[in-house]
Amino acid sequence: MFRRLPGDEARNLVTTTPDTAVVFRPAVVTTPAILTLIILAGRIVVGLVRATWRHPIAMLAAATPGVLTLVYGWRVALLLSTPTPVGLIAWALTNRVSFARLVGWRLLAWWRLIWVYRRHWQPVMIVSGLGRHIRGRDYLPRLVKVTCTPWADLVSVRMLKGQAVKDWADRIDHLAQGFGATSCRVALSQAGRITLTFPRTDPLATPISAVPLPAEPSVRAVEVGMQEDGQPWRLKVHGTHVLVAGATGAGKGSIIWSVIRGLLPAVRAGLVELWALDPKLMELSYGRALFGPRYAATPEDCADLLDRAVKVMQERAARFAGLQRSHAPTIDDPFVLVVVDEVAFLTAYQSDRELRRRISAALATLTTQGRAVGVGVLAALQDPRKEVMNIRNLFPDKIALRLDESEQVDMVLGDGARDRGALADHISPVPELGAGVGYVRLETSPDPIRVRAAYVSDTDICVMAGAFAPGGGA
Repeated sequence: MFRRLPGDEARNLVTTTPDTAVVFRPAVVTTPAILTLIILAGRIVVGLVRATWRHPIAMLAAATPGVLTLVYGWRVALLLSTPTPVGLIAWALTNRVSFARLVGWRLLAWWRLIWVYRRHWQPVMIVSGLGRHIRGRDYLPRLVKVTCTPWADLVSVRMLKGQAVKDWADRIDHLAQGFGATSCRVALSQAGRITLTFPRTDPLATPISAVPLPAEPSVRAVEVGMQEDGQPWRLKVHGTHVLVAGATGAGKGSIIWSVIRGLLPAVRAGLVELWALDPKLMELSYGRALFGPRYAATPEDCADLLDRAVKVMQERAARFAGLQRSHAPTIDDPFVLVVVDEVAFLTAYQSDRELRRRISAALATLTTQGRAVGVGVLAALQDPRKEVMNIRNLFPDKIALRLDESEQVDMVLGDGARDRGALADHISPVPELGAGVGYVRLETSPDPIRVRAAYVSDTDICVMAGAFAPGGGA
């Protein structure tokens, strides 16, 4: 094929055969060597200034021995430079926690910024489609900062103009593989800037023993396990409703019993009442003595117990009307937590249509009106489909444990949760690795948090039932 020649060169070419190949060689301008050296020196100076601006401490540490060697000789430089690394090593050996917080994680962040992220930034951005190569020039998102924690790298990125968080959320697999991580999560930190989380280790890989009983009665957020960052996971149950979804063996019982365990001192103090619906006759029946007369197992008893809870809620609403808008637990008006182990059995799989209608209506009434008067619902189910649980959106706080399908993640946690890193369908089915591991999406934040619930054993439940059942000892 013929190619169009630049400028007016084509009109000056003459050929007698139309198929003769035309070769055009542009004029070559020889650049003086001195100009090449000046450009190279300028680039070196600019690079040094940029490196000093971005990494002042590292550049100072690298330049100091060289300056001392030039000024005083290598013996003096060695003598003056040795105490610093020796002191750092001694500090790391004697107080590893403070060394890691003040020095260690900063050094690791600098190293991973240089060796992992900045080195691979351009190819990963171009291949994943987050950067653009236009007319020989790369337009890349700006790598702002890397911060290291004991378990992950937090990479701050300034997006290109016109990009959205969803553009990055759709490419989390590309980013994780490109930077050698097992997964990646995306969160919007401020306008035009996002934070990418790349885990280095998994602090939730081993089971967690039951959380110790609280020393003081309280209905505030209950500690039920641990977050991925190593902080305690505290679940709010007063003033909200919580939905827990997970496949068989995913660890729903760990969450339920951890919540009950954390509320037992408040139950003894008269500030909390636990109402239990156990249609499977497996999970909650083991500690049945803790619930007293507020325990139901058959569908008929479950419907009656829910109707009683609705009646308590409506009586409180009538008394509180015009006097208070939020509930504070007291002995006269304790916080009522309705625990439903397998809610889908009652709302979808129940053969009696009238019982199914009563139960669904009662649950809908409690989840729409119960928060303000101190009646909460903690419900667990295996199948999160809309036709199975048509009131799942009435639960402000949701927990997704191991799920069978990727589509179920968004069913439980809301649209876009999986794109933001809530990979509940990737949780291991091996109990030791994945039981109790899940993702929490709170009403106050769209970003999912990875957590693991503590395992409350049968022995723990027996001890709890013996100590806190009505009439039991301390």
